[in-house]
Amino acid sequence: MTRWRACCPRCWRGWVSDREAQRAADRERRAQERIAAAEARTARRQEEREAGMRSREEAREARRAEEDQRRSARVEERDARPKRRAATGALSRTGEARVERDVRSYTTNVDHGRMVELARRGATVAGLATVFGVSEEAVRAVLASAEDA
Repeated sequence: MTRWRACCPRCWRGWVSDREAQRAADRERRAQERIAAAEARTARRQEEREAGMRSREEAREARRAEEDQRRSARVEERDARPKRRAATGALSRTGEARVERDVRSYTTNVDHGRMVELARRGATVAGLATVFGVSEEAVRAVLASAEDA
């Protein structure tokens, strides 16, 4: 393909200036297109960022609501359990109380020798009466009979 050539320097100048004008217009058009594309990208990124922020905030609120619900369920469960003093043993490690042994049907044999020995070691009359399940008068009578003997 042959190019058009100017016949004289004056024509050459006209052709060059027309071509430069065309190239300048093309450059300007491409610059405007790049600016428009950059603005569109910026707007799209801003919308994506805002949508991401909204979704994260919704997820955060859902997580908070779930945590509040779990926390209130734990508080209700804790309030429903019988009150126990804070322990440093298995309860604090596992979070579960040991199974309490049912001692209601246990009986204590009233052994006069044990009663006397415990009283000698410093047990009170009221304590012995409670442990052996007898009256304080009965404990005093056993201790008095032991002293006489």
